[in-house]
Amino acid sequence: MRPFYFSSPTAGVANGPGQPTSVPRTRVLWLSCMAHALHDGYTDMIYALLPVWQADFGLNYGALAILRGIYAGTMATLQLPAGRLARAWGTRSTLAFGTLLAALGYALAGMSGTLLGLCVALAISGSGSSTQHPLASGAVSRVYGRNARGPLSVYNFSGDLGKSVLPAAISLLITIMPWRHALWAVSTVGVLAAAVIALFLPSVPRGEPSIEETSRQNSNGSRSGFSLLFTIGVLDTAVRMGLLTFLPFLLKTKGISQPMMGTALALVFIGGAAGKFVCGWLGARVGVTGTVLATEGGTAALILAVIWLPLTPAVILLPLLGVMLNGTSSVLYGTVPELTSVERTERAFALFYTGTIASGALAPVAYGFLGDRIGVHGATIATAATALAVLPLALALRSHLRTT
Repeated sequence: MRPFYFSSPTAGVANGPGQPTSVPRTRVLWLSCMAHALHDGYTDMIYALLPVWQADFGLNYGALAILRGIYAGTMATLQLPAGRLARAWGTRSTLAFGTLLAALGYALAGMSGTLLGLCVALAISGSGSSTQHPLASGAVSRVYGRNARGPLSVYNFSGDLGKSVLPAAISLLITIMPWRHALWAVSTVGVLAAAVIALFLPSVPRGEPSIEETSRQNSNGSRSGFSLLFTIGVLDTAVRMGLLTFLPFLLKTKGISQPMMGTALALVFIGGAAGKFVCGWLGARVGVTGTVLATEGGTAALILAVIWLPLTPAVILLPLLGVMLNGTSSVLYGTVPELTSVERTERAFALFYTGTIASGALAPVAYGFLGDRIGVHGATIATAATALAVLPLALALRSHLRTT
């Protein structure tokens, strides 16, 4: 029996009234997953490069933070324009161009001899990466229609694979060659990926929704429903990034060794990757509300348990904590198409990703200031309280959903 996300190899998508077209679903899914893995890997690759740039350019920590912020900032702010560009160029052309631009940005970074040149190169690469989230997730959503929740969880999971592989690859490459050559090598991968997308990503017609679908979207896919989903996504991201900021310090107070610290964080990330896959599948079967209540309630309970338990049982709980921390996101991403009309799918994803990326950037700062005032334990408890604040919002979202 094939997995749920391969239930049909093709999807009938209306190209216009009376013009159905057959789109190979699995090819759209896997090429979208490839794009997600590459772009998310490019985004997190910067963390492995910061120490190298610090030594080469003589940068302080503030300048390093600016470099990271330039990439993340351009990626976040240009997602909505990327969606508008796709309406003129088409998803395939825009996504291929964005992937090429992201790769060329890193190639230019390898050629840069000044800090200004490096900043410009990262802005170019971040601009290219702004196309991936709204367009790739929108393409998966279109070809799978009402069955998109499971495939979107696979798409979501693929980003974690890229975050694991590319930073590790660049870390290895800079030990055997100059960092500039290493950047040219990984940029070549991006150029090849752009060519694959341009040649093989099926053209996904934008289509018009049926009368039945329009009626359903008018009643369930309301603006207030999307606003609730957006707020839940922002708070969920804030919990995740806030906790990850304090978790090393929390474990340090329990006496963890430095080598064991790396293992502990790896356990969280492994659990998180599994959570994205499993909870997307779970949301498709037991409903959005129940899954979000379980993951956010479980997150709060496990955060408190990790705070109060001794080191060994706390570490044992970390994979499960990772599942809960990351699991909600797959459910939320899979719900975006349900709360928006077909022709506005890319815009809805762009808005949603912009909000969650901004939350991921700002939440550690906010919790950091709170930690300065009330300490590590108090700030970590605040992340648990934020998770609990999602519960009434999830209940309010129930009335806007086709399935609860």
